[in-house]
Amino acid sequence: MDLTNFMSICSQIMGGFGRTLLIFFITLIFSMPLGLLVARGRMSSVTLVKRLVQVIISILRGTPLMLQLIVVFYGPYFIFGSKLSSSWRMMAVMIGFSINYAAYFGEIFRAGFEAVPPGQLEAARVLGYSKIQTYWKITFPQMCKRVIPPVTNEVITLVKDTSLAFALAYTEMFTLAKQIAAAQSNIAPLFVAGLFYYIFNFVVAWIMELIEKKLGYYN
Repeated sequence: MDLTNFMSICSQIMGGFGRTLLIFFITLIFSMPLGLLVARGRMSSVTLVKRLVQVIISILRGTPLMLQLIVVFYGPYFIFGSKLSSSWRMMAVMIGFSINYAAYFGEIFRAGFEAVPPGQLEAARVLGYSKIQTYWKITFPQMCKRVIPPVTNEVITLVKDTSLAFALAYTEMFTLAKQIAAAQSNIAPLFVAGLFYYIFNFVVAWIMELIEKKLGYYN
């Protein structure tokens, strides 16, 4: 593969890279807040809520993401008889990814919350902190510090999992690379896509490391 061909493949793959970035950022924007809700539900003192959240997490973590994407996409058609449009295809990808990753982030956040020493919560009550003040000033910051390494792993996994959008015929970067490879009868576009994923993950890991260092004062 000469330089001209390499640059040509890169320019074509960049069209799908934008969609990969869209899946990545939309998933993080929605799955992390949802993960906090899942964590609170998992830690709820109401047994029914706690068990229900446990069952949902078990289903989402115990079944393939590809299957969940298919269920989200075709669900409205089989349940309500709704027509499936190209815009719904994109929405189904975002919803499927966000719900799936919310389950994983929820368990990570729960572990982070439970790792905060109980003595600090008792001290906050003695000092007259409200539950909201205790959460945002004591519990939440320490949870964030503790969960950075496992969250980094999940975020890196998300970068690679974006390729599963092909299950709904959503043309992201890897799907586009496969199409180019098939058209050229050449495996080189797949290696170029792999390079894009590696660089993307390298940047993600670097950013997460900076965040971890920024939160280092909680050590």
